[in-house]
Amino acid sequence: MKVEDIWLDYSAALKRFVHAKISNVDDVEDVLQEILLKTHQNLASIKDKNSVKSWLFQVANNAIIDFYRKNGRRLESSEIDVVEDENSANTVRLAISACVQPFIKALPQEDATLLTAIDINEQSQKDYAREIGVSYSTLKSRVQKSRERLKKVFDDCCHYQRDKDGTVYGYENKPIKRTDCQ
Repeated sequence: MKVEDIWLDYSAALKRFVHAKISNVDDVEDVLQEILLKTHQNLASIKDKNSVKSWLFQVANNAIIDFYRKNGRRLESSEIDVVEDENSANTVRLAISACVQPFIKALPQEDATLLTAIDINEQSQKDYAREIGVSYSTLKSRVQKSRERLKKVFDDCCHYQRDKDGTVYGYENKPIKRTDCQ
């Protein structure tokens, strides 16, 4: 396995992956350079050729987390310290949460509190309904309306690129209409 061959095979997918989590093109390029450097330094440690892709995307996840740490962007609602060997799903969830948090803060306080509890802190809707003293069906309705408001904030700030299944794989910032777009 050569770094050049691996980079040729995966660099475009890695760029889309990183760009989906970091909006600034220059920052994306910097993170890609970090990924390439780590790949070059650690490729010899990969024993199974079939695990290269998953290993490479784990390196990308860690590089994205490092980027947000270095730039001081973290989840305010969490004191979790991300460890290098955490599983990929948790790492990605934390990175995405850090990206979404500023958009949630742009919402009215009630919506922001609700979505932070339900979607960021993963509190069950039934438990949250009991905690704030409303019926479960009322809370479900509030969550749906809050998510619609959050979607509007995203739509006001970004133009999304979607694949044929509707999955977002990239975005571009719109000319700023709102003061809360990141």
